Amino acid sequence: MSSQIKQKMVSRREFIELSGKAAAAAAVSTLASPSLTLGSDPMANPVRVAHIGMGVRGGRLLQYTSSIPSAKVVAICDVYKPHMQKGVYGANNPEVKSYHDYRDLLDDPEIEAVVIACPDHWHEKMLIDAVKTGKDVYCEKGWTTSVSAAKRMRAAVKKYGRVMQLGHQGRQYAAADVARKMIEDGALGDITLIKIGRYFNGTADRPAWRWYGDYSNYVKPDAKQVIKDLDWKRWLGSSKRIDFNERHFWHWRCYWEYGTGQAGDLLSHETDFIQSITTFGIPSHCNCSGLNAFWKDDREVPDTWMSTYQWDDKNCTMLFEGSQNSKRMQTPEFVGRGARMIFNNIGQSASRFEVYADDRAYVPSQYPQPQPTFTFAAGKEHRKPSHMENFLQCVRTREKAWCNEDEAFIEAVTMLMSVESYKKRRQVRWDPRRERIV
Repeated sequence: MSSQIKQKMVSRREFIELSGKAAAAAAVSTLASPSLTLGSDPMANPVRVAHIGMGVRGGRLLQYTSSIPSAKVVAICDVYKPHMQKGVYGANNPEVKSYHDYRDLLDDPEIEAVVIACPDHWHEKMLIDAVKTGKDVYCEKGWTTSVSAAKRMRAAVKKYGRVMQLGHQGRQYAAADVARKMIEDGALGDITLIKIGRYFNGTADRPAWRWYGDYSNYVKPDAKQVIKDLDWKRWLGSSKRIDFNERHFWHWRCYWEYGTGQAGDLLSHETDFIQSITTFGIPSHCNCSGLNAFWKDDREVPDTWMSTYQWDDKNCTMLFEGSQNSKRMQTPEFVGRGARMIFNNIGQSASRFEVYADDRAYVPSQYPQPQPTFTFAAGKEHRKPSHMENFLQCVRTREKAWCNEDEAFIEAVTMLMSVESYKKRRQVRWDPRRERIV
């Protein structure tokens, strides 16, 4: 590590230069919104936002947009009445409109941008329909459930000149920007290994992914009332037609028909964070194995998910460890030939990091414990807008959002490579010429 980098914080001047370069590289103009002018005051002219999907994540996003002056929630949509009511109550707008069919919402000319937070099997159709009607889109991860769908989504965003942001909020922290600059400057030496992971350890009455309407709510609603309040056919959409199944409705993350399990829900957060730092793009190949080691219920997706990726041209391997049977945390870790960089939290919340010299720092019995050669903790000079604020700002300026359609395509392919490898029980590779997993 260079003497200029050791034992110091990144200066305000360095960070401004770094941020300016990143912004300039990303600022690609698209079609201007008819109702918003370049550089318009966000307080005087907030973006008129609609929310589609008021469940777990959708409810959290609504809490944010309804509380900031740069956005005004003008419409909400859900096919489940209690969620609809939650949206109306939380919109912070007594004149908010409510829609049962999202297509009617998209026909509303007052709406400028939509937030899509529905189960993953709906993302493709809703996003494409939205951009066709001139709406900008903030879409929750994972972006979609197939490479072919990701291609269509990317093409539609570009064709209609819309702003698209994928919901990987780890990009809002300055730590990733500073880490990228340090790695580019050779502070760690050649990066040959990256380690990421996600862990959760539930109990018999609080099992993984079995909540009801919110992350910490395990109180089961009355099934008969749920049937009355839910448009089940519309919720299923293009997925397989089945009789009402409350476990599929509440716990859709557990079934392949509606999502991609740990790949889209957890791994995607971590790999997108790595992409935001390395810009390595889609890995060359992937090996994945998984099983339900503990949760022997009717779930289809594994509670244990181990994926190994490699970038052949970068001489770098990435390991993802996913376990819903342990509380141990694997935070993003970059292993270079000269030093290691270790973050303080999972990718979506990584706001600090430390660098350690390449020694026996990780032997638990070693005493005294080694001290970091560098610590980054964001100061006032490192403040960035939130991930949602970045999206709203880009709606006004027509710049590319941080996690735009090109970055979203990388996210989708990377996580889907692990799904394909798991299902086919073999290594899969990415064919960049044909854009296919083979």
